[in-house]
Amino acid sequence: MTTRRNHAPEFKAKVAMAALRGDKTLAELSSEFGVHQAMIAKWLRQLKDDAASVFAKKQENGGVPEKQLMALHAKIGQLTIERDFLAKACGR
Repeated sequence: MTTRRNHAPEFKAKVAMAALRGDKTLAELSSEFGVHQAMIAKWLRQLKDDAASVFAKKQENGGVPEKQLMALHAKIGQLTIERDFLAKACGR
């Protein structure tokens, strides 16, 4: 009985890009990478379908959740106040 293999996204992208180039057939790519032709076709289809997401506009805050962003801003404020207090205490 064979077990399922989980391929890394980098490997999938590499195989799909090789298929997209079109210089080799799916059969050649299948024997080269050790993956069934149907999987290569599926990954190629996913690459073509999701290609637009590469160029999608990034979120303004870099994808950080709003709650975490608020906590980070609070921490920055606290550290700024501490720095200013210590600078005055040292006589700078």
